[in-house]
Amino acid sequence: MLNLQTVSILLELIIVFVSLGLAFAKKQVAGYGLALTFGIYVIYDASKFYNYNIDGKTLEIVFFIATLSALLSILLIYKRK
Repeated sequence: MLNLQTVSILLELIIVFVSLGLAFAKKQVAGYGLALTFGIYVIYDASKFYNYNIDGKTLEIVFFIATLSALLSILLIYKRK
């Protein structure tokens, strides 16, 4: 049976693909940023859950990049409205 963390990672993957669809099909630049953000979340969460041997400092930097990507994506969406 899947646990909640695995389901969460799978949902993040779905968000990545939907965001890429938004970026390619609808020509929405924010979709690329959201895909990057959630793609990083997948790596981050999977590394923690499945005990991948990724340095903690590297994870901090990658998570920070995801946060910046999310912020820029939201600002693009806000600006478009």
